[in-house]
Amino acid sequence: MAAFDSRPLAADDRGNALVSFYRGTEDAPPADAPLPLALVALWQGDRVLLAFNRFRRAWELPGGKIDPGETPRQAAVRELLEETGQAAEGRLSFAGFARFILAPGQRAEYGALFTGQAADGTRRFTPNAEIEAVRWWDLRESLPGPLQPLDARLAELSRGGSPS
Repeated sequence: MAAFDSRPLAADDRGNALVSFYRGTEDAPPADAPLPLALVALWQGDRVLLAFNRFRRAWELPGGKIDPGETPRQAAVRELLEETGQAAEGRLSFAGFARFILAPGQRAEYGALFTGQAADGTRRFTPNAEIEAVRWWDLRESLPGPLQPLDARLAELSRGGSPS
């Protein structure tokens, strides 16, 4: 894995940072920190799907914890469906591993990032206990509420943008 400098790719106001993005292969996750998280950048044309998290009060990429016995891909498919109602079985591509340094305690962990195109006739969203709303975002327009900067940067990277 390539070394990274001390500047994060993105940071939020809670002290969390996205410090590197490794495109590697899905079946060879980095071993220097745990991989408890899978995220999805689902695209519809030039817009990515965001979910408004009721607890963190911010727009984020759909995703969450990898359950015991689950692969990162399985977690990504499950979380996307649970959080947004969008099915993605067989349509997601592996984009890379995101390395985070998380506050408090500055612990390191990875998230697996998957990407894909939404199917024609995307499904209707129903608010749930975790997600208040979803929307398609073009990476530039203003949003009605805070945007998680780590997830915004991952959305950019999922389109093949340079990690630096």
